[in-house]
Amino acid sequence: MNIRFMKALAQMIAAVVAFLFVLLACWSVGYWLLPYLLHAFGWKLNPYIHQMANVLLGIIIMYLFVMTIMLLTGHKRRENGQSLIEAMERIAKGDFSVRLDLRKENMGPFNETHPFENIANGLNNMVLELQQLEHMRQEFVSNVSHEIQSPLTSIKGFARVLRNAKLSEQERQQYLSIIEAESERLSKLSDNLLKLASLDSERHPFELKRYRLDRQLSRIILSFEPQWTDKSIHMQVNLHEVTVEADEDLLSQVWVNLIHNAIKFSPKDGTITIELKHDGSGLLFRIADTGIGIAKEQHEAVFERFFKVDAARSREAGGSGLGLSLVKKIVELHHGTVQVESELGHGTAFLVKLPDCQEEPAS
Repeated sequence: MNIRFMKALAQMIAAVVAFLFVLLACWSVGYWLLPYLLHAFGWKLNPYIHQMANVLLGIIIMYLFVMTIMLLTGHKRRENGQSLIEAMERIAKGDFSVRLDLRKENMGPFNETHPFENIANGLNNMVLELQQLEHMRQEFVSNVSHEIQSPLTSIKGFARVLRNAKLSEQERQQYLSIIEAESERLSKLSDNLLKLASLDSERHPFELKRYRLDRQLSRIILSFEPQWTDKSIHMQVNLHEVTVEADEDLLSQVWVNLIHNAIKFSPKDGTITIELKHDGSGLLFRIADTGIGIAKEQHEAVFERFFKVDAARSREAGGSGLGLSLVKKIVELHHGTVQVESELGHGTAFLVKLPDCQEEPAS
């Protein structure tokens, strides 16, 4: 039996004992008081009527006792009720600094855990959660505003410059390329935000099917060939034949984001290693680069929304800080985990573990 049940049982027994004690006390008072009243008024009753009058007098005394207690404690209950109403009104107006402190002396007698105290504790916990959500909302709005403002400023600035009729064709094409790149950045930011919102709401279409994960990875790696050949990056790829049961489109987003980041943060003539294999408890995907690395104290933060290890470099490369948040969310939806291994100056490795699926997909 748990502690909460035992406490509730003890309170119930105490309430029953208190009720019986009050009932017995009132009946006893009535029993001793009735003869004095009969003598004072000079009444004589037969034994049956005398017994009924004794019971009735006991009930009247108990009623008067209860009414007295209610009158003594009623105003305090009204005060507590009023404080609850005022607190709810403030919360409804967006004031999440409300705290209720209903002290036991305001709860009335015979109550160790008064209902008002339970309500107050529940309300205080709710306000704390709302306060955290409000802080997250404000931080989110601030980050989104910042991410949108940067490309908009560039687009607006270069659009004004393009009005200059004296610009050469080369300069005009250069500025148009910048506007196009910033527009693409805004589009990606919007897509990522919408996808995260959809995944958070748990209403995103989730279509599980069995397919060859190694084939999917091969196609995605080849699609990035222009980027890694442009930086003369050496690709070391070792993909075992692996079958997975997952949403193919969502997992594709995971591999695209991780490979894109590895290429983006790798230096020229760097090396990227990609591995896929069965690992005891499931499937293991590992991608490692020889880039700038990430400080240990930032390992957990890299999966937070809008977090950037190097903000200046991310802006230059068009990053929004949402890619790894998407990776983590999608992997967790597939009951997997994602980890980072990195040191400053020694590159970065991301490890994705997914549940195993030994059967071959339907052809």
